Amino acid sequence: MSATTRPAPAPPEPGKLTLVAPRRAKPPRHLADLTSAERRQAVAELGERPFRADQLSRHYFARLVDDPAQMTDLPAAARERLSAELMPPLLTRVRALDCDGGATRKTVWRLFDGTLVESVLMRYPDRVTMCVSSQAGCGMNCPFCATGQAGLTRNLSTAEIVEQVVAGARALARGQIAGGPGRVSNVVFMGMGEPLANYKAVLGAIRRITDPVPHGLGISQRSVTVSTVGLVPAIEKLAAEGLSVRLAVSLHAPDDELRDELVPINTRWKVREVLDAAWAYADRTGRRVSIEYAMIRDVNDQAWRADLLGRLLKGRLAHVNLIPLNPTPGSKWTASRPRDEREFVARLEAHGVPVTVRDTRGREIDGACGQLAAATE
Repeated sequence: MSATTRPAPAPPEPGKLTLVAPRRAKPPRHLADLTSAERRQAVAELGERPFRADQLSRHYFARLVDDPAQMTDLPAAARERLSAELMPPLLTRVRALDCDGGATRKTVWRLFDGTLVESVLMRYPDRVTMCVSSQAGCGMNCPFCATGQAGLTRNLSTAEIVEQVVAGARALARGQIAGGPGRVSNVVFMGMGEPLANYKAVLGAIRRITDPVPHGLGISQRSVTVSTVGLVPAIEKLAAEGLSVRLAVSLHAPDDELRDELVPINTRWKVREVLDAAWAYADRTGRRVSIEYAMIRDVNDQAWRADLLGRLLKGRLAHVNLIPLNPTPGSKWTASRPRDEREFVARLEAHGVPVTVRDTRGREIDGACGQLAAATE
């Protein structure tokens, strides 16, 4: 059966994993939640001329202003009100840890309801990447992941996601990151949560991140990566959006028997289904798919699994990103031995599959997804 004709999945059985976040109070409305037309309408409803929305957008997305007093092109009587209504504070910094000589910064943020999430800024010689969270916690229940073990608290709003990027952009622009002033060039949805389980808000965030200034941050779509454990219908939906963002599939095992254990959603959509959806995405967008594979000692790092993965990916528009596992405290899971990692790489290359080993930044600052937030709580 083709990806486009697959029937809708049956409702989850009682006690099974659900992708629906609990109902909670909504975050305050922010201009980053709104399209340009919606911003103009919102400003008009507040009794101001619609073009004020464009001025607010320029302050937020282009000038990275967070103090109404600096919005001097707005009437003094209006700026406080417009700012309060359309630029309310969304994130409060709780804790930030730096490493790599200040080039990597992991931040724990408190949201309006007290929920904690994380973002990571990573500065390289040729780029600056922001890794953002799309959910508080995660409902995917992957046993080796700190976020997965915490469970899902709630989905983030579009603006709460965008504000993580804007906060990083402000820190760079103000010279607060080692290396002097700079700008965010890449965004990866690889922080806390399963992005495609919060589809509407994540799609809105992609639009705000990539819309041209002053309507958005003006980051290239080709510099945005969306990660998923393999929610097949959502992958198919994303492929139809007409975007050019990169898809990253957190595979972690090439065989269903092991992946059922490591990535429980695999009991719903098997490896072949996930990869078929990924190949359809690559065909539709022309973008190479990133296959994310956490290397876990004596669990998924055997040479025969490398060969199986190589056979699955051979000739496809794909690249394997091997991730040395950053173990969480008290976990039985740990990183592969260097010799097993090298053998895994060699086996994939023998099949003609491009492969790299991810830079292991952030180990000394609880770098694995969810670790610092859990420690803070």
